[in-house]
Amino acid sequence: MTETAKVLVVDDEEAIVRALTAALQARGHTVLAARTGHEALERTATVAPDAIILDLGLPDLDGIEVCRRIRRWSEVPILVLTAEGSDDAKVTALDAGADDYVTKPF
Repeated sequence: MTETAKVLVVDDEEAIVRALTAALQARGHTVLAARTGHEALERTATVAPDAIILDLGLPDLDGIEVCRRIRRWSEVPILVLTAEGSDDAKVTALDAGADDYVTKPF
C-alpha cells in the first residue's frame, strides 16, 4: 500500500485552494486548507503536514512571517506560491526558510 502525503494549502483565494486540492487529491494526496496565517500555524502544529504550499499575501500574517515561525520548530518542506515575482521577494522567502518559490499564475 502506498502512503499518501498530507499537504497543507495556505491561500485566501478560494479558486487557488480548489484547483490545488483537486490536483493533489487526483494524485492520491490528502489536502488540508488554511485561509490565514494563524490558521496555517495551528494546522501545522496539530496535523503535522508532509508539505506546505504557502501564499505570501494572507489577510492576517504575511506569508514570510508564517514561514519564519514554522521554521522555528519544523523542517516540513515549504513551497511558496505567490503572485509576487520580484527577485527580492524570492530571496526574502528563501532566506525565511522556504524550500522553493513558484509565481502565480502557474
